[in-house]
Amino acid sequence: MAAPKAVTSRMRASRTSKRADKSSPASTLNFMERLPSETLMKILSYLDASALFSISHVNRPFYQLANDDALWNKIYIAELNKMNKKWKPKCKDEPLQKMAATEAHDRPAGYWKRLHFQTVAAYDMNKWKSHLGLISRHTGLPRQTELVLRNLHVSWQLTVSDKSGHECTHELSRSQFCVTSVTLYWSGGSLPNYQQISTLQLHGVRRMALNCPDPKKPGWRSLMAKLDMQALTEGAQVIGQDRLVELKLLQPGIIIGVWRDQSSVAFVMFILHFHRLVERSIQGSPVCPYVEPIIKPPFEDIDPEYGLHGYQLHIVLHNTVCEIVSGSFPEIFCRRTQICDGLIQLTAISRTILSQHIPLSSRINLLWRCEALQGAVKNCCIMSLTLLDEFTKPFWCVGSPVSMEQEKTPVSYDYDGEHFLIHYQDSDGRVKMKLVWMEEQKQFVLISLVVYVTVCKVNQHFSTNY
Repeated sequence: MAAPKAVTSRMRASRTSKRADKSSPASTLNFMERLPSETLMKILSYLDASALFSISHVNRPFYQLANDDALWNKIYIAELNKMNKKWKPKCKDEPLQKMAATEAHDRPAGYWKRLHFQTVAAYDMNKWKSHLGLISRHTGLPRQTELVLRNLHVSWQLTVSDKSGHECTHELSRSQFCVTSVTLYWSGGSLPNYQQISTLQLHGVRRMALNCPDPKKPGWRSLMAKLDMQALTEGAQVIGQDRLVELKLLQPGIIIGVWRDQSSVAFVMFILHFHRLVERSIQGSPVCPYVEPIIKPPFEDIDPEYGLHGYQLHIVLHNTVCEIVSGSFPEIFCRRTQICDGLIQLTAISRTILSQHIPLSSRINLLWRCEALQGAVKNCCIMSLTLLDEFTKPFWCVGSPVSMEQEKTPVSYDYDGEHFLIHYQDSDGRVKMKLVWMEEQKQFVLISLVVYVTVCKVNQHFSTNY
């Protein structure tokens, strides 16, 4: 007698379910765990670095097997053979190939795995280092900074600590590259209350090019900034606001967007100048930042104006979407008689020379976006400034948000529109820009740009005594 159709269907479904269970990842894992360790090691020996590193995150037994020194010694030797024969890793003792083959078992646990990733990282850095030598004649900075950062798999992390001691690390939400700087954003509801933040830490993170999710990839962290919020919160300057957020400038290059009428953080923004950005992002340690080498120009005691002339300025005003205005100004200088109040004045655009005035391509505002909300803070933008000395070496580099205010008593006989001022200041100098709004053209015009550098910075750089 034939079984009813309903019973037959259930029996088929049961057999199908059992076959599926046998072929499921969990069943496969249980099956592999029952294999002898020698058999498992033989299977793992056929995996590459990416697969071996990924499988080490399955569970503790697989972590121990996948970190076997003999496996990583074999991978290390194979990787050395693939590398360019013209490049050899530096070793103070003896050639690494010979050492790897003869001393595989005489090293501490995890040695060959660490050495493999360190060698691959050094090889990649050496391969891309030549690209940093391609200098732009306009900016004096490497032309391919963005390309090198991307190919070295560099990103940035923000670590936030609150007053209770809780610490949380946030992955980068998004970034925007400009000609001479990059703007980094962190946003999301997991950011703590503004008043409860104790410290902010910015780390550059270089991850290995493995086929696994970013948080799982091995990487090196380089401390780039550490802020004591308790000291900065009281003196934070509000540089702009719209109907949703208020922008608080903690220090040059760092702002926090706080929801208005609240104290919760909408986003955190860092502006990083390209000057030695690759080195700062990857060559520091997790607790100490990269220290820039001091390279002084040759001393000239013949020229009494040495240190006062031959400067070159490149400046960009932009927002988080587009460039507003940019310009390069060669051969700007200062005379001894113009030194005043400990500042050396370098005029790039003179208010009285109409041919130097530059129209802006758009209005000045700072666009922001946070999850489902977005807005625009008027009269705010980002300034990226690079001042080169007479040897075309970066002398003063700035990347920071700036704000624009209306000038109350303007002095101008050439423009009838409303006049505005942009003023920036830090320990090394100041920047003053004057703009006028042309109502008929619906356009801003930059009519004055003056950079002031402290005499102390010039004396220290050029070994002078002004």
